[in-house]
Amino acid sequence: MRVPVVEAEKRAEPRRKASRRRGRLLIRRWLRRLVAMFLVLALLPLGLTFLYRAPSVHPVSTLMLADLVTFRGYDRRWTPLEEMGSAVVHAVMMAEDGQFCFHHGVDLGEFRAVVNDALSGERPRGASTIPMQTVKNLFLWSSRSYIRKALELPLAIYFDAMMSKRRIMEIYLNIVEWGPGIYGAEAAAQHYFGRPAKSLSRRQAALLAVTLPNPHVRNPAKPSAGLNRLASIIETRARRAGAYVGCLE
Repeated sequence: MRVPVVEAEKRAEPRRKASRRRGRLLIRRWLRRLVAMFLVLALLPLGLTFLYRAPSVHPVSTLMLADLVTFRGYDRRWTPLEEMGSAVVHAVMMAEDGQFCFHHGVDLGEFRAVVNDALSGERPRGASTIPMQTVKNLFLWSSRSYIRKALELPLAIYFDAMMSKRRIMEIYLNIVEWGPGIYGAEAAAQHYFGRPAKSLSRRQAALLAVTLPNPHVRNPAKPSAGLNRLASIIETRARRAGAYVGCLE
């Protein structure tokens, strides 16, 4: 009675080996696909950065793409930097990244201060430069995480090395979100003040600039007392910017 069982076991063994072999091959195939997908995702921002150097290319942000695929749509009116007017350019720069002309994508002084705050248990301050915000908007996601920040840093350094400062600022001012479905300085100026960005007063430009950290809550057309105080500070800084904006002249 045992002989047939042994023979059956022997006959089944090749099938089991073949099944295990197919399983290993399938796992290897999926691992190769995952590695290839990871490499494509890792290299895509590098290739797109090279493409975005061309002035004729008008990049879109990940938030804009999300608005498209969810059928919400958006308002973005691409405007060359020289047609925006200095008021909004200087105000945004002094509000978001006063050392823009002097760092190489990452403000090391601010970054060290953030690390020290974190180590001492203090509430972390914002240290995102305009290149960091630009690569976040172009290639990453908006929710905060250490993973996103770790990706931002090398991408910002690469982006800053590949682009002129003027081009970085031009892209940023055309993709940054200024309210639900409102992207870029031109669309924001038209939406909130009914005029093109180049016609904004220094005060209006400052109000737009201080809206950026929280554009879904702050309204530059109906500023609170606190927002007005911030705008006054930025308006003064922008008026005295001088060498701080030299790389954009």
